[in-house]
Parts: sequence; structure tokens; C-alpha cells
Amino acid sequence: MKKVLFALFAFASSAYAQEHHPLEGAWDLNVSMENRNGGVSTAPSWLEVRHSGLKTLTGRFVADGGSARPISEVFFKDGHISFKIPPQWELTEVQMSFEGELKDGKLSGTITKPNGKAMAFTGVRAPSLWRSAEPVWDKPITLYNGKDLIGWKALGPKNQWIAENGVLKSPASGANLCTEQKFNDFKLHIEFRLPPGSNSGVYLRGRYEVQVEDSFGKEPYSIYLGGIYGFIDPLFQAAKPSGEWQTYDITLVGRKVSVTLNGQKVIVEQNIPGITGGAMDSDEAAPGPIMFQGDHGPVEYRNIVLTPAK
Repeated sequence: MKKVLFALFAFASSAYAQEHHPLEGAWDLNVSMENRNGGVSTAPSWLEVRHSGLKTLTGRFVADGGSARPISEVFFKDGHISFKIPPQWELTEVQMSFEGELKDGKLSGTITKPNGKAMAFTGVRAPSLWRSAEPVWDKPITLYNGKDLIGWKALGPKNQWIAENGVLKSPASGANLCTEQKFNDFKLHIEFRLPPGSNSGVYLRGRYEVQVEDSFGKEPYSIYLGGIYGFIDPLFQAAKPSGEWQTYDITLVGRKVSVTLNGQKVIVEQNIPGITGGAMDSDEAAPGPIMFQGDHGPVEYRNIVLTPAK
């Protein structure tokens, strides 16, 4: 009897897994939200839905800031999707709520933040970004000439970035900085230095943050140095003490990322699920710039060399 029940359970599980739920998968979202000037702008967001067992849907959600947030249960009936998420960095007990509709393969609806503000969103399925062949690498490009900010642009009204003695410096919190050039697949070498307690980030294609943080002595974790913010933990923590120059060597091919920190391989060919908090946009199929986070504290960068794929 036990064998019969086990066989029925295995068959039911297999049948459910093979019948792909119309909501399952990753979704790139655009959210209309109020900006600092009182107008409306578009912010990127991301949603992933998976099945757990026979009928429960769970997921992850990335808002306009913060890291990926787990969704304990996603409710879906007659094309309507809803879920709630506890606060992350918000100083409140109120949950964020998500209400939407799935129609013709697209999502639309409203996200209500803990402060009560409702924001309309639209969403499309995220591309796979699968590459059928290994890249052929082109000639390396020096992104920072060591003398000035030619080839870079600040993303905000306050540009605190300066070029000094071969070093690209953000002496205080202010605007993010990105390259004017955009890239698809590439290898990136970069050196950085942080004062105690500071925080920055290197955004690949302007969408996927490789964390830059004072993490010496901390456990390996996606929100610390060496991690893909909120998504991928480094295998171990290879951080140096604050005040020392450190190095990243990063390869991004489609979604597949490898990260070497201070000569140690800490992420090896892992898929980045989706955009991270603070991304420039959610158009994952498009090329994008290299962006440095400049709104979390002082940071210095130098020897920034990118090798693009042909």
C-alpha cells in the first residue's frame, strides 16, 4: 500500500512540474513612481514565481532598492495575482502589497508601498540570456584614463566624483557614476579602496550589483563584498581590511557570472536571476554601462579595464 501511495504522489508531483504554471518564471517590471521633483518617473523592479509542492506558489521580489525579498506565498486565481512582503529597510511594520493581472502574457497592476503610496506597474517575461557558444574576446578597453571624467557621466544633480592622481574618487555620498559606453558580454578588471564602514557597488550592464563593502572578517554573504547583491553568496570571504587596495576580476556572459576577489575565485559561473536593487533599468536583453554606486559612502576606483566580447 505504501508503494502505491508513493507512486501516486510521485506521479502527481511529476505531472504538476511538467504542467508549467502560466505565472511561473522571472518577470522584468517597470514601476511608475513619484520622483524627488514631484513628477513621475519609471523605476525598474523584478519578480520571480516558482511552485512549491503540488499547488503553492512562492517567489522573490526586487523593489526599486534593497535586496531580493522572499515571498512566502503568491496567490493566483482567474488571472489575478497578489502577495504581501514584510518591510526590509523601511522603518515600519506595514507590509508592501502587490496586486496585478496576467493577461496576454503580460503583467500589470499596482504596488502599494508601506507608506501607503500606490504605484502602477507593467511587466514582461525576463529573457533567458542563454549563450549557445563561448565568447570570442575583443581588445581590452581602458575605461578610465586616470586624468579626467571623459567617458563617464553622473546620474544625479550632485556630481561629487573627481579624478586625481590616477584614481577615480567619490569623497562623499552623492550621485552614481556610469560609463557612456554600453556593453553586452565582457571581462572587467577593477581596483577599489574603501574607508572603514563604507559601501559602494559595481553594476554590470547597470543592472547587476557586485557588492563593494568593508567586509573584512565577515561571513560570506550576498550583501557583503564578493557577492551579487541579494542573490549569490561568495564561496568564502576574501576581503582585505579597509584602507587597502583590492581587486575584482569579473566575467559576465549572458546571466553567467564569475567573480575573482583579490585573486581568489569566489563565484564560479553562476546565473544571476534578475536585476538587483538600484538597477538603472529592467531591460535585461539590452546592453548596458558599468555603473559605480556613489550614494552610500566614500570610495576610490582605479585601473578599470574592460574586455568586450566580439
